[in-house]
Amino acid sequence: MRAFITVLGKDMVGILAKVSMACAEENISIAEVTQSVLQDVFVMIMLVDMSGAKKSISEMQSKFDVLGSEAGLKIHIMHEDIFNSMHRI
Repeated sequence: MRAFITVLGKDMVGILAKVSMACAEENISIAEVTQSVLQDVFVMIMLVDMSGAKKSISEMQSKFDVLGSEAGLKIHIMHEDIFNSMHRI
């Protein structure tokens, strides 16, 4: 199963590292990453493979909620099918 992780917040050193480490801790493999800084706002989308994950998407969302609160970021994770349905015209 694949999922998308989106990250939005004030640009600072280590955002990619924090999110990547959280994924690595739960055996989630990062397939693709795109990121950009718009003025001082960091934006990132990750496509991840959760086939070997230790936690479910809802459990990961809870983990990302804590990480986001600590770092001042909005971090969301959703199943690839939901992401694709939301962005279908």
